[in-house]
Amino acid sequence: MNRMFSAALMLALLAAVPAVAQNHGLHGVSEQANPPSPYSGMETRSVKALSDDQIADLEAGRGMGLALSAELNGYPGPSHVLELAEALSLTSKQATHTRELLGQMKAVTIPLGKRLIKEEAELDRLFAERTITTTRLIEMTKAIADVQGALRTAHLRYHLDMVQLLTPEQVRRYSQLRGYAGSAN
Repeated sequence: MNRMFSAALMLALLAAVPAVAQNHGLHGVSEQANPPSPYSGMETRSVKALSDDQIADLEAGRGMGLALSAELNGYPGPSHVLELAEALSLTSKQATHTRELLGQMKAVTIPLGKRLIKEEAELDRLFAERTITTTRLIEMTKAIADVQGALRTAHLRYHLDMVQLLTPEQVRRYSQLRGYAGSAN
């Protein structure tokens, strides 16, 4: 009797597994709708790897968070310093020099941004045309990485230059005004 009960229980459990699996989506993808990919809609971008906002930022020489390691550790950026010039009590000499730094930064970062867009567009084209090879892929991704590195270096460099121009009190005030008051700057 004990064997019969065990066998019956086993059969009952085996019969229940498909029903449980079906209710939990374990039977396969075809039984439930696929949620859209988070990339859905990006296939229509002019450059698949870059949003329109990223392209605009790159073309304008904006930082795009590339200098966060400087910004969040007490190294202000020239663009934001100019935005806060009055609150920071910049001297006319500091303001003039900050505008010069911003101009120099943009003179470097805008061409790099345009080059990055061009390189990403080329990589995109090679994939779209299905002409990409492993060798070309390695070349292209290295070229893109080099431009990204140069762009980040440029943005970080001008944060270094900027901190030399400001007083310690202005740097502290900048951090407060930017909402980093909890930092040890």
